[in-house]
Amino acid sequence: MIGPNGEEHWSLAEYTQVEFEKKYTGIDGFTDTEGKINIDMPQSKWVVNFTDKGDITLVEFMINYPDLIQLERTIQMGFKEGLSVAMEGLDELLASNKK
Repeated sequence: MIGPNGEEHWSLAEYTQVEFEKKYTGIDGFTDTEGKINIDMPQSKWVVNFTDKGDITLVEFMINYPDLIQLERTIQMGFKEGLSVAMEGLDELLASNKK
C-alpha cells in the first residue's frame, strides 16, 4: 500500500479457510519488505461472507482485533477511509463488467 504522502506499507494475509462462493477467513498483518510480520503494528482476523441475493451478492466483513489498542491504531491509520475507497472502486469495476 502507498499512503497519501508516498509512504510504503507492506502487509500479508494468511488465508486459513476458503469456501468457494461462500466465505474466507484469514489473519492480516503488516510486514517488512521481506514479508516478516511486524508485531509492533496492528494485526487482525478477517471473516468475509458472500450471500447470493439474486442479481447481487451481499459481502459482509467481520474484522476482529486482539485488543482495543490495535483496533484504535488501525482506525487512526485511515483504515475506514481506505476500505471505503477500495469498495467503491470494486463497485465501479463490477458495474463496468456487468453487460
